[in-house]
Amino acid sequence: QVQLVESGGGLVQAGGSLRLSCAASGGTFSRVTIAWFRQAPGKEHEFVAAALWNGGTYYTDFMKGRFTVSRDDAKSAVYLQMNSLKPEDTAIYLCAATYSRSSPRDSDEFGYWGQGTQVTVSS
Repeated sequence: QVQLVESGGGLVQAGGSLRLSCAASGGTFSRVTIAWFRQAPGKEHEFVAAALWNGGTYYTDFMKGRFTVSRDDAKSAVYLQMNSLKPEDTAIYLCAATYSRSSPRDSDEFGYWGQGTQVTVSS
Protein backbone atom coordinates (compact mmCIF):
# COMPACT_ATOMS: atom_id res chain seq x y z
CA GLN A 1 0.00 0.00 0.00
CA VAL A 2 1.16 3.48 -0.89
CA GLN A 3 -0.39 6.52 0.73
CA LEU A 4 -0.11 9.89 -1.00
CA VAL A 5 -0.75 13.39 0.30
CA GLU A 6 -0.63 16.46 -1.93
CA SER A 7 0.02 20.01 -0.79
CA GLY A 8 0.94 23.39 -2.19
CA GLY A 9 -2.18 24.33 -4.10
CA GLY A 10 -3.86 27.69 -3.80
CA LEU A 11 -5.03 30.81 -5.59
CA VAL A 12 -2.59 32.56 -7.88
CA GLN A 13 -2.83 35.21 -10.56
CA ALA A 14 -2.18 34.38 -14.19
CA GLY A 15 1.55 34.34 -14.87
CA GLY A 16 2.33 33.25 -11.33
CA SER A 17 3.91 30.09 -9.99
CA LEU A 18 3.10 27.31 -7.57
CA ARG A 19 5.03 24.31 -6.34
CA LEU A 20 3.02 21.23 -5.54
CA SER A 21 4.31 18.46 -3.33
CA CYS A 22 3.31 14.81 -3.15
CA ALA A 23 4.44 13.02 0.00
CA ALA A 24 4.40 9.24 -0.11
CA SER A 25 4.43 6.64 2.64
CA GLY A 26 4.27 2.87 2.58
CA GLY A 27 5.44 0.74 -0.29
CA THR A 28 8.89 0.98 -1.86
CA PHE A 29 9.17 4.52 -3.11
CA SER A 30 12.23 3.99 -5.29
CA ARG A 31 10.29 1.42 -7.31
CA VAL A 32 7.20 3.51 -8.06
CA THR A 33 6.41 5.94 -10.80
CA ILE A 34 4.59 8.99 -9.48
CA ALA A 35 2.44 10.98 -11.86
CA TRP A 36 0.51 14.18 -11.61
CA PHE A 37 -2.95 14.34 -13.10
CA ARG A 38 -5.43 17.15 -12.99
CA GLN A 39 -9.19 17.25 -13.10
CA ALA A 40 -11.19 20.31 -14.00
CA PRO A 41 -14.92 20.49 -13.19
CA GLY A 42 -16.91 18.22 -15.47
CA LYS A 43 -13.82 16.74 -17.09
CA GLU A 44 -11.91 13.50 -16.76
CA HIS A 45 -8.42 13.09 -15.36
CA GLU A 46 -5.80 14.70 -17.56
CA PHE A 47 -2.19 13.58 -17.44
CA VAL A 48 0.28 16.33 -16.56
CA ALA A 49 3.72 14.86 -15.84
CA ALA A 50 5.42 11.87 -14.28
CA ALA A 51 8.56 11.17 -12.28
CA LEU A 52 9.53 7.68 -13.37
CA TRP A 53 10.82 4.96 -11.09
CA ASN A 54 14.17 5.01 -12.93
CA GLY A 55 14.73 8.74 -12.41
CA GLY A 56 13.39 9.84 -15.77
CA THR A 57 10.60 12.30 -16.38
CA TYR A 58 7.71 12.37 -18.78
CA TYR A 59 5.50 15.25 -19.78
CA THR A 60 2.47 15.88 -21.85
CA ASP A 61 3.51 18.09 -24.76
CA PHE A 62 1.63 21.21 -23.81
CA MET A 63 3.15 21.23 -20.31
CA LYS A 64 6.74 21.26 -21.44
CA GLY A 65 8.56 24.44 -20.66
CA ARG A 66 6.08 25.58 -18.02
CA PHE A 67 5.92 22.64 -15.61
CA THR A 68 8.81 20.68 -14.12
CA VAL A 69 8.47 17.42 -12.21
CA SER A 70 11.15 16.15 -9.85
CA ARG A 71 11.50 13.51 -7.19
CA ASP A 72 13.49 13.14 -3.98
CA ASP A 73 13.72 9.47 -3.08
CA ALA A 74 15.35 10.28 0.26
CA LYS A 75 12.21 12.18 1.24
CA SER A 76 9.75 9.94 -0.62
CA ALA A 77 8.41 13.01 -2.33
CA VAL A 78 7.64 14.28 -5.81
CA TYR A 79 7.26 17.91 -6.74
CA LEU A 80 5.57 19.77 -9.57
CA GLN A 81 6.89 23.26 -10.23
CA MET A 82 4.33 25.19 -12.24
CA ASN A 83 5.31 28.48 -13.85
CA SER A 84 3.50 30.92 -16.14
CA LEU A 85 0.18 29.66 -14.90
CA LYS A 86 -2.93 30.28 -16.96
CA PRO A 87 -6.61 30.34 -15.98
CA GLU A 88 -7.09 27.11 -17.93
CA ASP A 89 -4.68 25.41 -15.52
CA THR A 90 -7.35 25.70 -12.83
CA ALA A 91 -8.13 22.20 -11.58
CA ILE A 92 -7.67 19.75 -8.76
CA TYR A 93 -4.18 18.33 -9.05
CA LEU A 94 -3.72 14.75 -7.90
CA CYS A 95 -0.66 12.60 -7.59
CA ALA A 96 -0.82 8.89 -8.23
CA ALA A 97 1.57 5.98 -7.85
CA THR A 98 2.12 2.80 -9.78
CA TYR A 99 4.58 -0.06 -9.83
CA SER A 100 3.62 -0.65 -13.46
CA ARG A 101 6.17 -0.05 -16.21
CA SER A 102 3.43 0.79 -18.71
CA SER A 103 2.71 4.26 -20.05
CA PRO A 104 2.48 6.81 -17.24
CA ARG A 105 -0.14 8.71 -19.24
CA ASP A 106 -2.79 6.07 -18.57
CA SER A 107 -4.58 6.75 -15.30
CA ASP A 108 -5.86 3.16 -15.28
CA GLU A 109 -2.28 2.04 -14.55
CA PHE A 110 -2.29 3.87 -11.22
CA GLY A 111 -3.69 2.09 -8.20
CA TYR A 112 -2.80 4.63 -5.54
CA TRP A 113 -4.14 8.17 -5.47
CA GLY A 114 -4.00 11.16 -3.20
CA GLN A 115 -6.96 13.35 -2.36
CA GLY A 116 -5.78 16.21 -4.53
CA THR A 117 -4.97 19.86 -4.04
CA GLN A 118 -6.91 22.72 -5.62
CA VAL A 119 -5.13 25.10 -7.95
CA THR A 120 -7.03 28.20 -9.00
CA VAL A 121 -5.56 30.68 -11.46
CA SER A 122 -7.31 34.03 -11.75
CA SER A 123 -7.17 36.16 -14.85
